[in-house]
Amino acid sequence: MAEQRPGLLMCVCTGKCPGFSKMDIWDFINRARVELPVEFGVIHPQLCEEDGDRFLADFLKAKRPLVIAACAPNMQYKMFRDAFAEKGTDVKRDMTPLDIRDMTTDEAIQKVAAALHATGVKENG
Repeated sequence: MAEQRPGLLMCVCTGKCPGFSKMDIWDFINRARVELPVEFGVIHPQLCEEDGDRFLADFLKAKRPLVIAACAPNMQYKMFRDAFAEKGTDVKRDMTPLDIRDMTTDEAIQKVAAALHATGVKENG
């Protein structure tokens, strides 16, 4: 069976968070889904809200590894651990949380690429 590539989910904290002011979020997600070894790239406006919980619950049914590019990893673990537990997955094993605030588009792409490489995800191609 082929290795399952992770999904990339970007949370932009309503799109008004000053932490994303240096980045073109649309350029980031488009480059990531084309250049990086991810199954897809998605932007959600605020994963920590109720609709974010519902979105994550639906997503986790696929039991696909997930990279979340957003805020502080420790906050992501706290916010999403229940959703992972309810679906029988482990947030520490199945999620790679990345803080991409205050980065340029290029810096954020490099951070995601490095995280994918570190977790053993094979390059596109």
